Amino acid sequence: MDQKEILEIFKKSNALLEGHFLLTSGRHSDRYMQCAQVLRFPDYTEKLCKVIVDAYKDAGVELVIGPAMGGILVAYEVARQLGVPNIFAERENGKMTLRRNFSIEKGQKVLVVEDVVTTGGSVQEVIDIVREQGGEVVGVGVLVDRSNGKVDLGVKLCPVLSMEVVSYEAADCPMCKAGESEPYKPGSRSLK
Repeated sequence: MDQKEILEIFKKSNALLEGHFLLTSGRHSDRYMQCAQVLRFPDYTEKLCKVIVDAYKDAGVELVIGPAMGGILVAYEVARQLGVPNIFAERENGKMTLRRNFSIEKGQKVLVVEDVVTTGGSVQEVIDIVREQGGEVVGVGVLVDRSNGKVDLGVKLCPVLSMEVVSYEAADCPMCKAGESEPYKPGSRSLK
């Protein structure tokens, strides 16, 4: 798939929104990516995850892991296509951890996946878990890299779609200054 086809899938599924948005950081933007919308559709999810699978099919991946919530479905589908198991990390007392008797074997080749990265914070926490458990991170696959390639995780990063989402401090927001709309917060986390 080329970038035009990928972008069209995100638009058709209402995952790529355009308007006036309040981001988790408190900043404002005219674009918002809500990957949960595209992941509602198994056929879209399969097509998008195949881009990640193709990038890592020769890397000897033995396990796929993603952070909860966004990475769970991506990890499942990538693992299904690669024919390997998948697990997920989740927050407990504010710290990303493995629960549910999930574990990583020493030396196991692990692919970390996520739906969206902006700063890469959650993905870095998962990478740290893999390494602490003795696993080898072969790379990271994401549906959307909102940093447009600026995130450096120290391993190969394969984004299905890479884009820069411009954001503004509330006081500098051109949409607010124009007075045409109020910002809308579509995300899943409350403001910090």
